[in-house]
Amino acid sequence: MAFFSNGGNRRTNSATATVAPTDGAPAALDSAHVGDIVGALGTIKQHDTLEGRTRLQRFRMLLAIIGPGLIVMVGDNDAGGVATYAQAGQNYGMALVWTLLLLIPVLYVNQEMVVRLGAVAGVGHARLIFARFGKFWGAFSVGDLFVVNALTIVTEFIGVSMALGYFGLPKGISVPLAAVLLFAVVAGGSFRRWERFLFALIAINIVMFPLAFMVHPSVSETAKGVIPSFPGGLNSTLLLLIVAIVGTTVAPWQLFFQQSNVVDKRITPRWIRYERIDLWVGIVVVMLGAVAIMAAAAFGLAGTDAIGNFTDAGAVATALRDNMGHTVGALFAILLLDASLIGANAVGLATTYTLGDTLGKRHSLHWKITEAPMFYVGYAALLGVAAAVSFSPDHVLGLLTQGVQALAGVLLPSATVFLVLLCNDKAVLGPWVNTMRQNIIAGVIVWSLVLLSLALTAATFFPNLATSTLEIGFGVGALVGLLGGIGIWFARRRAERRATEQTAKELGNLDPDEVEAIDDIELSRAERKAILEADRDAWRTPALDTLERPAFSPVRMAGMIALRGYLVIAVILVGVKVVQSIMG
Repeated sequence: MAFFSNGGNRRTNSATATVAPTDGAPAALDSAHVGDIVGALGTIKQHDTLEGRTRLQRFRMLLAIIGPGLIVMVGDNDAGGVATYAQAGQNYGMALVWTLLLLIPVLYVNQEMVVRLGAVAGVGHARLIFARFGKFWGAFSVGDLFVVNALTIVTEFIGVSMALGYFGLPKGISVPLAAVLLFAVVAGGSFRRWERFLFALIAINIVMFPLAFMVHPSVSETAKGVIPSFPGGLNSTLLLLIVAIVGTTVAPWQLFFQQSNVVDKRITPRWIRYERIDLWVGIVVVMLGAVAIMAAAAFGLAGTDAIGNFTDAGAVATALRDNMGHTVGALFAILLLDASLIGANAVGLATTYTLGDTLGKRHSLHWKITEAPMFYVGYAALLGVAAAVSFSPDHVLGLLTQGVQALAGVLLPSATVFLVLLCNDKAVLGPWVNTMRQNIIAGVIVWSLVLLSLALTAATFFPNLATSTLEIGFGVGALVGLLGGIGIWFARRRAERRATEQTAKELGNLDPDEVEAIDDIELSRAERKAILEADRDAWRTPALDTLERPAFSPVRMAGMIALRGYLVIAVILVGVKVVQSIMG
């Protein structure tokens, strides 16, 4: 956690916050990323502002902005998500609802950071990692993403085949048909047309309400699930499922997709407040969907032999039909199909956006195929390979679905570390850098994810490990995190004091306390907020190649290497656990 500190130099911060151009995106690689915001529900001119607008006009502007946050969140409830939530409901009832509630702040904090990075920097997540950390760390980050994303898209096609198989359409027709449809939507050369298609798919999610109602859910049982518990004890099987829930709810691809989609939609700093609302709308939708899916399996299959015997999402649809009637089974299958199409689209775009960032090629939905061939060829190739792999044996594919979500869960700490470091980079974000409170929350999130994957590692190595031992481990880990956070705070205070002393010396050997008093000049809170917001709305990241790359301290470098080394081991152990499950 020591590599989250951003140091402190007030004089340098103030100077940095005044040098960047105000509107166009000097860091942008693709000219299509600058211009009017053309959304599914409206248009905002490049230089429009909120000044003098009526409430109705502001609402219309909000509608024009809505898209990246909603799509990334609903895409989160993809085929793997449906399968994971259904497994939780079928095997453990509503006892794991608490995991979803705890993930709400994780979702918002992570995705809000990439909103700021995209709107202020005007470039994708991968581009920033390469520019600020170099090729070595960039290759690690992007390599993880490409592997996990490719496997994730395989699970989306598995979902398509299971959903349409429920209605009698064979996999040999359903998977190629879905691949062609997904490519056709993206390759139209119109951002607005693509976003409207995604909104149409999102609207189909409304079937989750009649689905949840028709299985006759128990409000009291659902409420009990809000209280954290470990049904059957905290063993490796339950831990793998919890990690899978984390991985499917907060996946690394979401960071790359939303930042690039914010850039592609041409959202600038003055619209960040609206994009945060967009994000909250998406979070509400994704949480309602997750609870509905969990409830459908928990209550729709109650009292049957299927309880505790999850195999895959297709089997859940069939079991719901047999127990609750054809309508319930069909609604679940429709939800699975819809989730698979949205997920495949979003994950595929996250990958090809990143490919464009990495290779420096055009990567925008505003371009036609002839104008950005690499972007569309990469997307088509990804769909083709994933579709082919989805024809593997069924028992392998079922376990692959859960394994992919677990992999995403153990890789998330690494992705979040890069995210936090970027959001503390004053050269990139200027006045938009993380506050101390945001860093504390982000640090808690990263450390919690690391502890969770450590517990999974221990439970995999020692399957008979007692629940009490794991709970003690969590307690010790929390104490270590707390002490580490206090150490970081003191280190940051020392760095700020040294910076102040240096500034005092440069100003003629002033008293450092006098320099600090200058920063605390008597302004009202409202005046300070007005000055900060005016500065923020106009600030953009300068061209990245003009910025000096930040140096890693020995402590930060050691932390990064240790985290990377551990995650390699964790990924191997997840693979071992999946293989063990395949072998029975």
